[in-house]
Amino acid sequence: MPTSRRRFLQDATTLAAALTVAPGLLAAERAKAPFFEISLAEWSLHKSLFANKISNLDFPVIAKKQFGISVVEYVNQFFKDKAKDQQYLSELRQRCLDNGVKNHLIMIDGEGDLGSTNQQERTTAVENHYKWVDAAKYLGCQTVRVNAFGKGSATDVQQAATDGLGKLSEYAQQAGLNVIVENHGSYSSNGQWLLKTIQQVNKPNVGILPDFGNFCIRRDTGELYRGNCIEEYDKYQAVKEWMPVSKGISAKTFDFDAKGNCVETDYYKMFKIIKDSGFKGYVGIEYEGEKTPEAEGITKTKQLLEKIAKSLG
Repeated sequence: MPTSRRRFLQDATTLAAALTVAPGLLAAERAKAPFFEISLAEWSLHKSLFANKISNLDFPVIAKKQFGISVVEYVNQFFKDKAKDQQYLSELRQRCLDNGVKNHLIMIDGEGDLGSTNQQERTTAVENHYKWVDAAKYLGCQTVRVNAFGKGSATDVQQAATDGLGKLSEYAQQAGLNVIVENHGSYSSNGQWLLKTIQQVNKPNVGILPDFGNFCIRRDTGELYRGNCIEEYDKYQAVKEWMPVSKGISAKTFDFDAKGNCVETDYYKMFKIIKDSGFKGYVGIEYEGEKTPEAEGITKTKQLLEKIAKSLG
């Protein structure tokens, strides 16, 4: 048999053996992979941003180079006047492309109440959100995060929010984007109220972004937003109720103990609930503490999430 022929057959046999083994190896590697991917919420750096030490354009590069995180979540407050600025958005997108960073979502605040009981105000709020949906699509995001605020009774605001979210979701659906509501105070911090609202919207691209830190449902002033919290909705119960309609997780942290665990939330208990739900998606770091500098708080939260992922498998 010619040498070239023999060599060809040997190479082919080796390749066939590799292909036989490879699927098993790939399956093993997939089994080792965590059930979630870590992203970084821009609010984690809000002190530096408000102090103009860094800018929104710097954020994705910082996420990748300083923290080793390749997925980012923007807050519209930090580029409030840039939603329609194509030159700015192009530069932001290019920085992400140059550094291998994926844009996941934009958190939208300050564009009006989607749960306003005044129909005209609610319509204006919905339309105010359109430009951010367009910006999110241009940047390659999958999702926009909104609020379900409104003034009035729980029933009236829920009815209004159902309408407002429904109309916004129709616009977002045309762009291929999700609309997710975060528990951000007022009625939205009540697990059952928010769940029922999302269920009433009944759109496949509408869901919840559970935040581990916002569950106050009664304050000593009797107001929805001001005063000391005197009653909270059980956060673990809320997340368990929400997981069937959740499209992301906001991993809020404030303080850490000597072992690096989050003081205010039992991450092992919380992520056991999340994993048992079958969730697979992005978990955004949102450090908001005062005792630990921002960069250190982000790093500690990331280390905690990595430890949790390894522990739960």
